[in-house]
Amino acid sequence: MAGIYSSLHTKICRFFLSYFQNTDKSITFADIFTMGDFKLPTLELIIKLRTYTRHIMAKGKKQAEVDEMANVEQALTTSEKFIEKNQKPILYTVLVIVLVVLGVLAFRNFYIEPKNTEANNAIYPAQYYFQADSFRLALEGDKMDCIGFEAIADQYGITKAGKLAKYYAGVCNYKLGNYEAAIDYLKSFKSKDQNVSLAAEQLLGDAYVATDNLDAAVKCFMNVGKKGNNIISPMSLKKAGAAYETLGDKANALAAYKEIKQSYPQSQEAIDIDKYIARLEQSK
Repeated sequence: MAGIYSSLHTKICRFFLSYFQNTDKSITFADIFTMGDFKLPTLELIIKLRTYTRHIMAKGKKQAEVDEMANVEQALTTSEKFIEKNQKPILYTVLVIVLVVLGVLAFRNFYIEPKNTEANNAIYPAQYYFQADSFRLALEGDKMDCIGFEAIADQYGITKAGKLAKYYAGVCNYKLGNYEAAIDYLKSFKSKDQNVSLAAEQLLGDAYVATDNLDAAVKCFMNVGKKGNNIISPMSLKKAGAAYETLGDKANALAAYKEIKQSYPQSQEAIDIDKYIARLEQSK
């Protein structure tokens, strides 16, 4: 047993001497281990070891804080030197940013907002004609109170009403048989409203069908069909199936019809979709 404690004593001595050799000597190693022959670790020895360890840890923590503050001060000094050296470019950059922000705010408040008001006032009469199926008057205006969707889209294209007028103009042109014009308007139309956006893309597919561009048509129909809209998507899938059949692509047509049955079983298009599927499967 004595040999064990002697070995333990030696190991502890070597460890603390190597670890604490550069530390504060207010509590010395000799103070700890000159307490008797160290045959057994006494309570007083344990307490003094713990006190010594805490002292060293506290000192290390304080030193780390000092080092951290030194690093911060060095970073601040570097930043100050950079700002002093590049003072004019920094001021010019800040000035440009401020001027750009002020310009944007002025453009929005003094140009866009008045244009929005004008466009909203202009679109109401055209929408009235549109709802009455007077598509030409809605599109071209009545030369009195209504300037028509074409003029609204042209004059107020950067406003919300002007952007919506492109969709209305596309619909009116499609209804009037002006399919190429309808394609131009519908391709340029963008909306955050998913229902309006999908309706516009589906109509774009219809316009491509009317111009015999079936490849472009099926791309529009299939894209709408994948969007998960319970009303517009199954309609587009059925249109895609018909277009694929016209192209002689029975496999893709069958896949489009089966997608209706699987993904939109409650839709209007699913009611008689089995006969479309059966007809193509029998023709294999």
